[in-house]
Amino acid sequence: MTSKLSQIISPAFYDAHRAIKAGKVAELVLPGGRGSTKSSFNSIELILQLLKHPDCHAAVFRKVGNTLRTSVYAQICWAINALGLHGQFRCTVSPMECTYLPTGQKILFFGLDDPGKVKSIKVQFGYIGIGWFEELDQFAGPEEIRNVEQSLFRGGSFSLSLKSFNPPAASRNWANRYTLENVPGKLVVRSTYLTTPQEWLGPRFLADAENLKATNETAYRHEYLGEAVGNGTQVFENLKLEPIPSEQIKAFERRYHGVDWGWYPDPWAFNSCSYDPARKILCIWDEATRQRTSNEDTAKILIAKGAMQDEDMEETLYADSAEPKSCGDYRAAGLACREAEKGPGSVKAGMKWLQSLNAIVIDPKRCPDTAKEFSEYEYETDKNTGEVMAGYPDTANHHIDAVRYAMSKVWRRRGQ
Repeated sequence: MTSKLSQIISPAFYDAHRAIKAGKVAELVLPGGRGSTKSSFNSIELILQLLKHPDCHAAVFRKVGNTLRTSVYAQICWAINALGLHGQFRCTVSPMECTYLPTGQKILFFGLDDPGKVKSIKVQFGYIGIGWFEELDQFAGPEEIRNVEQSLFRGGSFSLSLKSFNPPAASRNWANRYTLENVPGKLVVRSTYLTTPQEWLGPRFLADAENLKATNETAYRHEYLGEAVGNGTQVFENLKLEPIPSEQIKAFERRYHGVDWGWYPDPWAFNSCSYDPARKILCIWDEATRQRTSNEDTAKILIAKGAMQDEDMEETLYADSAEPKSCGDYRAAGLACREAEKGPGSVKAGMKWLQSLNAIVIDPKRCPDTAKEFSEYEYETDKNTGEVMAGYPDTANHHIDAVRYAMSKVWRRRGQ
């Protein structure tokens, strides 16, 4: 990172810049709150990569065309000036484009309210290898983005897709889901105003953030921290989706494993957890999900993962007691599998314990299915009144159940 770049790129994006420079990133997704400077970084990186690949052009998209001039176009113009390149670019609004004069490379701008324009994109030489989708959540969904990228990235040895947005409140929103999908070459970097140098933001911005934090913490978390805080119907308000380093996993003193039996359409689900009772923090760091898979084969999956195989580690494996034969199959395979105790009120008790924790930390890269289930699990509402209904929905909760079984001996203890 040169001293010049360090003055215009927030420290939150240093590693992403290095990874792109090294050719390790094909898609960069930047969810973040206000003041996180994610759009500034995308505009700078777009230009840097444009200059690095002289036969490559770039296209910048927003859902609605009439928002381009005051948002992404202005942002690109800012980046050009910030990089000291204002004398080497010609920027026009009709047509809306920025041309790098030494090579003739162009940065084009499009609104997807007229998708036909994208299919007819033509450049005089080379190819379009860089695409930036600003306010990703405003687009119709992953299909729309995929269709644009299929039209865009044709030919050429280099391509980079940039995506930035303020996460919507609802975890079920497609853009929030998109960040949890593991794809080779995809890098997700979350940022907030707290990762931005304070002098870039100014006293008024910081004061407004602190005032909202004091008066409406939920709105603060959504607007400034970029959290999907939900619409008031989420079951788990204590979720933290963040990496759990291998060193931390190795240091766990106890490991709790759980299995929820399934075949099809309900899947078999497995999770590994660790729990810090002093801080009331549950870490979920491993998972497996299968359909139409025999007990013999799923047992092999657990053995391959090393579950219950470390004689020096305190470990337990609990599974749904509704299938005692399956538990027996695991024991026959060499896994010390026990039936989780069930009875009246056990689901409610286990769920309330999970909700009472200070934090449920889930590594979204190691456990994408688990992260999706926990973050999207919501109370049902009355279709007529909209009121939240009592009880926990028995749907899309297979990993939730596996975790509940894994931790059953903990939450059943007196005082827990």
